[in-house]
Formats: sequence, C-alpha cells, structure tokens
Amino acid sequence: MRAVRHEGILASGSILPVLKPLVKESYRGIPMFTLSNPTSSRFCDGVSRRDFLKVGALGVSGLTLADVLRARAATGRNSTKSVIMVYLPGGPSHLDMYDLKPNAPVEVRGEFKPIDTNVPGMRVCELLPLHAKIADKFAIVNGLQCIDTHSAELLMRGHLGGPVKRPVFGSVISRLHGSADTNGVPRYVALGGENGSDPGDPSYLGTAHRPFKPGGETMNSLSLVRGVSPEQLTDRKVLLKNFDSVRRDLDAKGEMAGVDAFTQRALEIITSPKVREAFDVSKEPKALQDRYGTAKRLLQALRLAQTGVAVVTVSVAGTVLPVGDWDTHGKNDGRKFGQFEDYRQRLPVFDKVIHTFLTDFYERGLDKDIAIVIWGEFGRTPKINKDGGRDHWAPAGHAMVAGGGFRMGQTIGDTGPRGERERGRSTPYTPANMLATLYRFLDIDPEATLPDFTGRPVYLLDTREPIDELI
Repeated sequence: MRAVRHEGILASGSILPVLKPLVKESYRGIPMFTLSNPTSSRFCDGVSRRDFLKVGALGVSGLTLADVLRARAATGRNSTKSVIMVYLPGGPSHLDMYDLKPNAPVEVRGEFKPIDTNVPGMRVCELLPLHAKIADKFAIVNGLQCIDTHSAELLMRGHLGGPVKRPVFGSVISRLHGSADTNGVPRYVALGGENGSDPGDPSYLGTAHRPFKPGGETMNSLSLVRGVSPEQLTDRKVLLKNFDSVRRDLDAKGEMAGVDAFTQRALEIITSPKVREAFDVSKEPKALQDRYGTAKRLLQALRLAQTGVAVVTVSVAGTVLPVGDWDTHGKNDGRKFGQFEDYRQRLPVFDKVIHTFLTDFYERGLDKDIAIVIWGEFGRTPKINKDGGRDHWAPAGHAMVAGGGFRMGQTIGDTGPRGERERGRSTPYTPANMLATLYRFLDIDPEATLPDFTGRPVYLLDTREPIDELI
C-alpha cells in the first residue's frame, strides 16, 4: 500500500508510538513527540488536573481559572456555524476578474471586457459568465490592503508583526469552541497543503489546536487496521495510558498536554463513523461529483462544514485548475505564455468550479449557517509588465464572500480608475477586517483576548472592526 504522510492530528509531536499498530501504514514513521516544538504552549482545551495546575499558575499574571472559564463562556462555543476559507495561492488579479477598468489606458485595462450580471451595476470579467448568473449570491470586496508575501499567513492570522505570531483563525476557533465535538468531529480541518496555504500554526494556543490535515488516501487513513476491533482499541488506549510513564506533572511548558489532546483526537477520529461520512464525497450523487470535477475538495469542505467542522480551509490550485497557481508574472516566470493567455485557460475552469460550489451551497440551504470566503494573498499591478503579465500588488487585493447571512449582490470598495488602491475609505479594509467579520459571524467578540506564552492577554486582532457593508 502506498504510504501517505499525515499532518495535523497525526503530525510530528502529535501521537505516541503505541497508536501505530492501530491505524494503517499511512501514519508510519511518526515520532513520539517533540519537546522543542516552538508552536507548543501551556494552554490547551479542557480542564484536566494538569490544565488546572497550569491555568491556576496564571494567577501570578492576573488571570485566574475563573477568568479563563468566563472568557470561554462568553465566546459562544456552542455555535453550530462554520466558515469555509478558499485560498487562491499566488495572488489572483483583481483587474482581470472582478475589478476591471475598461476606461483605463491599454497598459492597465488588459485584454478582457467586463460583462453585466444579474445584479444591476455589478460587473465581472467576460470569462466568468456563470458568475454573472449568480452575482446576487455573493459579494466582492475590492481594495483589500495586504502585504507582498507569497503565503496565506496574513489571511489566516490577520497580523504578522510582534515578537510572537498570532494564532491562525482556525486555531482560535478550536481553542474557544473546543478542538472536537462529542462525535469526534474536529473543529478545524485544512484541505490541501500546497503553495504555502494555511500554515495551521496555533502559536501560543498549543499543539492541541493545530488543524486536522488529511492526506491523499483520506478514507483509508480514517480506519482501524484489519483485525483490530473497537473493543481492542479501547483496551489499547488503557495500555497506552499505562505505558506512558513520562512525568507530566513536571512538564512546565505544557507540551505533553498538547500531545495528549492530539492522541485523544486521533483515536476519536479513527473510531467515529460520523467523521468518515463527512470526508467521504462518494456518498454524494454521482452527477454532483461529476459537476465538481477535479474540485471535489470543495465538495468535501461543504460536507465537513455540514457535519460540524467550524473552520475548513481549502487550497485551490494544482490539480483543481489547469495552470497551477495564480502567480502570473508573464513569460519570465517559467510559463509558456503571459497573463492573458493563462487566464483564458484558467478562468473558464474557475468559473465552472465556483458556480458549482456556490449553487450547491445555496441549494443545500446552508447560507445562514456557513460563511464562505474566497481570496488570495494580494492583487496584481495595474500596469502590465514587459512580459505580458502583472506583478505583485499588495495595496489592492480582493475577496469573494458568500453566505453567512451577509448582504450579497454587491461590490464593496472603490480602487479608482486604475485599480491602484482603495480611495473611498480613509483606512482601507485589510484581511483583519475580514477575520473580524467572521469572528462576529461565529458569535465571538473580536475584542476578546487569549493568554500568550507568558499569560499576558492578547487581542485576537489588532484591527477589530468588521466590514460594515456585509453585515
């Protein structure tokens, strides 16, 4: 059987060797734990004896156990809402998709024309005719001010400054809503790890709040090895506990608590039929699977959100689209053709994929309980370069938003006649504003704080105002 490396729940530092005989070879080669893991923390979900000791120790910093429990009670952790974040790695061009400038000079406007949609005054690229039919089902936020770096770090964290990075959005939700529900369904799942997608870094929230990152043979990986019954698994869990003689009461950093949480989550997932059902897109009608084509990862994301996963991150590149990532500088970046030839192949496929995804989403009646955000790390330069492409442009990215009970059928933001930067607001929106909007949707106050490595309360975000036009 082909070995598949698993990350997340069964990642380095996440599970003990006694588990290895219990699951298929997909998990082989996983080390016991890594005490030097820089993302670990003394804080993790639940209130075990070890947690009581650690949280109690925070009293020296002014935080008591009662404070922490009150904070968690105020976060709406019983929420059944979900967020799906779709990442377009490489930086999609706002000027050639949703923010076209037909009256700009030729070196800015490019080769594509805008077309009308079913929302008066809202227009999209001519290569997105299926988008045009459902424009009342989404909103476009133009002029997002980002940074020039090829990763989803800013999108997932909302802030990159300071000596310690903020936890990613999914890890915060895992910390506040619990890392898994009573059926073993993880709160935070990352689908697709290519092209610098979701870093999955919980930072000071601890290893227990990393995402579950299934590998290529997802369903095979979520099963017991042949010959091991659920009853035997229970016996071996006891055996695991008895053999694990490391002195956790001397674990000052709380590293072991994170390992314990990962171990428990792994066992729950392996034995949970609900989890297996959520990941199994073959349960969907064959005709629907065919409509998704190579983008079945998006279908899987919908199933996971329906099942109770609070945050699903998805990377859309590689096999999903015909031309890899969205970093289209032109012929000088190793491609055989420039920006516009690239998009003539890319956008019709993207158009079909997103139309299928959003239509399915609304037909399932999920638009009040699930919010979808589709975005990349930045936009592209207004001026076309000498190689027939557009370079990185951080001052004006864009995002598509659907569901969440938000106001759809609108374009938010004004990037001026050349698509250079937001000019309608004195302070442009940033990814942090989008995350603040999503926190509110999940019944979490963006003004909330969580303790860092030292016990110091840190705001979830520095910029905590939501995108008002969506609410």
